[in-house]
Amino acid sequence: MRAIDYFDKSADLHADRIAILDGDARYSYGETRAFSERIARGMWARGVEREQRAAIYSHNHPAVLFCMLGILRAGAAWVPINFRNAADANVEFLNYSETAWLFYHSRFREQVEEIRKRVSSLQHLICIDGRDGGSPSLADFMGPENAHTAPGWADPHSNDLHGNLDQMMGLVPTGGTTGPARGVRVTNLAWGTMTEMAVHYWRGDAEDPVCLCTAPLSHAAGVVAFTMFALGGTNIVLPGFDAAQVLQAIEQYRVTHLFLPPTAFYALLAHPDVSKFNYSSLRVFLLAGSPVSPDKLKQGVEVFGPCMCQSYGQTEAPMLLTFLDARTVVAAAAGDRPERLRSCGRPTASVRLAIMDDAGRILPPHQPGEIVARGTLVTAGYHNLPQATAEIRRYGWHHTGDVGYIDEDGYVYIVDRKKDMIISGGFNVYCAEVEAGIMALPQVLECAVIGVPDDRWGEAVKALIVVKHGESLTDGDVIAHCKAKLGGVKSPKSVEFVPEIPKTPAGKLDRKTMRKQFWATVDREVH
Repeated sequence: MRAIDYFDKSADLHADRIAILDGDARYSYGETRAFSERIARGMWARGVEREQRAAIYSHNHPAVLFCMLGILRAGAAWVPINFRNAADANVEFLNYSETAWLFYHSRFREQVEEIRKRVSSLQHLICIDGRDGGSPSLADFMGPENAHTAPGWADPHSNDLHGNLDQMMGLVPTGGTTGPARGVRVTNLAWGTMTEMAVHYWRGDAEDPVCLCTAPLSHAAGVVAFTMFALGGTNIVLPGFDAAQVLQAIEQYRVTHLFLPPTAFYALLAHPDVSKFNYSSLRVFLLAGSPVSPDKLKQGVEVFGPCMCQSYGQTEAPMLLTFLDARTVVAAAAGDRPERLRSCGRPTASVRLAIMDDAGRILPPHQPGEIVARGTLVTAGYHNLPQATAEIRRYGWHHTGDVGYIDEDGYVYIVDRKKDMIISGGFNVYCAEVEAGIMALPQVLECAVIGVPDDRWGEAVKALIVVKHGESLTDGDVIAHCKAKLGGVKSPKSVEFVPEIPKTPAGKLDRKTMRKQFWATVDREVH
């Protein structure tokens, strides 16, 4: 099916059910479909082309979801833009992707004016919250004069007039932490695969799902919100992440589904009011985006109940390469196969995963190598980057760039990103493993591990740590703990206590920024 068909199936069944809730504003499935149809008609009336790129530039707002659905309905390709990115990075990606449409919030009018001047492909700018200078408001754009009818959808194989499941429904930027972001061509087939697996794995036992959208809708939270539409659920939109607000909202709205990256999850656990609210409504508390500390995951079960789960994916294979279900997490937290708290789960139904060495050989259980994948979830490739696409297609598999291993029961364990591995004294040290060890210390709020130049070891393991408010910790405490838990080779050679950990606009650890000051006077970033 087309991506929009998953929403329409729910709208057919639940026209009066609340689809989006934002404060006092409530929008039913019928109203939300009508908004998306009017947006699509506005785009058709103004000559939108098939797969033409249409970007959304906004903080979390109900209109972000209206526009996303409207873009998909119109047959254009959704381009999610992170407002936290540097202006130059967004301009670069919009030029590279040849984006023609930009739906934006007036809060970002200065940034959008800069984009308008520097992105020559832009043809249409629409302000989602009101008329803004020469840009029409979304309400005007959706005006009743837009009577343009939809193209016919005649092919029973794919519901696409052109019979092409490979139509691009999204051009999604990668993180860009090691260079300019690449545009991942997400097809209707890949999106449909992800949606159908998410409906299966994330449904839980909630009759009427209620999902709290607090992470950026421009990233994984938007994917989760779309899945909730496919489940007929209600998406509650918060403008951004605030730990206290999230904890309160879970109880207030009887939230059943919540997605957060691990860093935000840790902030919830560390909040002084975490024990004051009722979380019994939670059925699926999904963690994704980076590896999770096993000790924090166990604590999550104690605080939030038997709802904690994980999924693993990437922009090139969104969200659901693997899934670790709540029942397995609960059992592991209780002492039954506790090592599975370090796992991201088993491969999902529509993909094959394997571990490969650098020569293209598939490795046996428990041997670390690169995680590779096959299946309809995998991207069609990078936009206009044939060499980069070929690089991730070596040996007939999709190469994730993640190092991990698979045990004899099929559970996948992510060790680290290949580029984040530290080689110290000839031994491979994986940042994520050391970070998980440090996060076991109850005084630690956040930490990041990097390799720094060292005359003796080549690279030395360095830990950057944020201590919880009111707690104290010494570098000797940390190093002694790591030696006992991880051994001498993997233990930090130095510890630095910092007020915050640098992160990317997507909320992931920004190791490139962290490493920069230590490698600035070195010829190359390996030693």
